Amino acid sequence: MTVKIAMTFGSFRTLAVMLVFALAAACSTPGRQSLRGVDVEAEKQAILAVIGRMEQAWNRGDFRGYMEGFANPDVIFVSRGQFQKDWQGTLDHYIRDYGESVDTRGKLHFFDIKIEMLAPDAAQLISRYRLERPRNGQDGINTRLMRKRDGKWVIALNHVSSREVPDEQ
Repeated sequence: MTVKIAMTFGSFRTLAVMLVFALAAACSTPGRQSLRGVDVEAEKQAILAVIGRMEQAWNRGDFRGYMEGFANPDVIFVSRGQFQKDWQGTLDHYIRDYGESVDTRGKLHFFDIKIEMLAPDAAQLISRYRLERPRNGQDGINTRLMRKRDGKWVIALNHVSSREVPDEQ
């Protein structure tokens, strides 16, 4: 027994429109839907507070305090075209390369900070930074994946693109 299904142009168009809406709903950004009930501005302010505390810690020479802003032990840190080992490896790098004196540490400043909430426990942060010091100053861009763990925002992935600033004469 064969069954023939006849569709009129109108019913075909209705089916096509329904499929388009179904696909659009299926492909919508899940992060946007999951942000219902989240105070996005409060979360952004909490993230900015973390970055502010990190900047202050660096500028007073407290590298451990600076590192409190990073996921421990599993931060992924990319700089100079390579991966740092882990949280401890990153701390060791900062102490070794910047910790000798106020002049080698310099003064750090983050600015032009843009935050996009991806989910209640995830955000993307992109910012510029400047490290002012007498020799080998730097400026660049940080791209960071922020994760909320145990109610606290931390940097889970940090990518730095930097360039040296010519020394002042």
